[in-house]
Amino acid sequence: MLATVPSATLDGIDGARVRVEVHVANGLPGFTIVGLPDTSCREARDRVRAAIESSDLDWPMRRVTVNLAPGGFRKVGAGLDLAVALGILGATGQIPLELLEGVAAVGELGLDGSVRSVRGILPLVDVLADERVIVPASDARVAVLGLEERARPVRSLRDVVGALAQGLPWPDVDCRFDDEPAPAEPDLADVRGQLGARRALELAAAGGHHLLLVGPPGAGKTMLARRLVGLLPDLGPSAAKQVTRVHSAAGLSLPPGGLVRRPPFRAPHHSATMASLVGGGSGWSHPGEVSSATEGVLFLDELGEFSPRVLDALRQPLEEGVVRIARSGGTREHPARMLLVAAMNPCPCGEGGTNNCRCSPSSRTRYAGRVSGPLLDRLDVMVHVDRPSPVALLDAQPGESSAVVAERVAEVRDLAVRRGVNTNAELSRDALDEFAPLDDDALDLLHRALVVGALSGRGAMRVRAVARTIRDLDDGSAVIRGSDIGEALQFRARPPMGGDKVTPVRPPIDGGSVDAEAS
Repeated sequence: MLATVPSATLDGIDGARVRVEVHVANGLPGFTIVGLPDTSCREARDRVRAAIESSDLDWPMRRVTVNLAPGGFRKVGAGLDLAVALGILGATGQIPLELLEGVAAVGELGLDGSVRSVRGILPLVDVLADERVIVPASDARVAVLGLEERARPVRSLRDVVGALAQGLPWPDVDCRFDDEPAPAEPDLADVRGQLGARRALELAAAGGHHLLLVGPPGAGKTMLARRLVGLLPDLGPSAAKQVTRVHSAAGLSLPPGGLVRRPPFRAPHHSATMASLVGGGSGWSHPGEVSSATEGVLFLDELGEFSPRVLDALRQPLEEGVVRIARSGGTREHPARMLLVAAMNPCPCGEGGTNNCRCSPSSRTRYAGRVSGPLLDRLDVMVHVDRPSPVALLDAQPGESSAVVAERVAEVRDLAVRRGVNTNAELSRDALDEFAPLDDDALDLLHRALVVGALSGRGAMRVRAVARTIRDLDDGSAVIRGSDIGEALQFRARPPMGGDKVTPVRPPIDGGSVDAEAS
């Protein structure tokens, strides 16, 4: 007999529909799986047999052939186990075939017959929109995001047989979202001093501008970066589902409620490979850290220790907000609209620019060259972070809290949405001409910066976008002033690296402009 059960497998961050066709015929006992299964799929024959026998069901002592159709792409993961088991039970008459019509299944089977969680449950069920889908009970809260009332959560293979073949009710599984409070995020009030860096952090959060922090060890670069995500607003419904979808496909842990509501924070180690950072892989195109950080913050600590080849792979994602992974089997596109925050020392020993620096000139030059100019050109805000003074550490009053700054950030982001973008960093040239007109002083300052070669064409656009954010934070007026361009140019200036003399970059205190040549 022949039985067919719909299921799905992962293809990047998307689900791909699979027809699990099971044929049971007379002949020597055997179990064959065809249709380009990977190793985990082929191992289903052992898991499925043990699960069926452990559930007090009959295993057919005949020839079993399983075809995973269509056969033109590789099937990955153990999520097809449950569909294979139901196909065998249907083909052997233990579940009437008519009861399998309109039913799909996704889930891994344990040897004891339990139905276990699978990677990427949300994109998997999204492609099974027309059926009732049997899913693991542990994945129920995420599955209902794509299925709503069509989800049928189960804990074991026995539950499925009881509901389909014996008319028993489906197991009662709580699929409601928990409105649990989000875990407390680090507060910006913990940072003492660092007025310039705090200003840079607020600009980055408000305008979506990529940020580089350069300074010696112990200056507070990591402390500042980890507080950036607390300045960002909650995710909207569409963004929350997209982030949950990516995290589900990447196998990352999800919150108790199932839906990711806060912007993610990802901080990969500097030994990360190309595939782990931007995505890809030989078996299947998995999302990397860049995609896992979409709608949130990607923090690259010790930027100078990353492989230059890996860092340069970030150019396109930073520019376009997507990662396109081309392989012989096709091209996959993963979201990568994240806010990059990078931190690095000015030289290998970290004491560059002071008398304590122990690095040779060649090592300082080599270290500074690990971050390419084209990548730096895509970072809108760059600031030097000095070690705070003892007075600032011990006696200074706490600065503004994250909640206070987050209110200003939310107001600026609301202005950006009214301009048709999510953040000011996404404003196109035409949009900048419309929403960021320059007064005479601003135009003259930007012109001089271009003439002396301090800015590229891309850099000029990004300076205008940062100036738009500065003006939005101050009073939201339409016209960009010379002081706004001056402050944006200061933040555009590359902080001292490679042992150069340290000249901290700070916003103009009196609202005045800066020399373009210094930028």
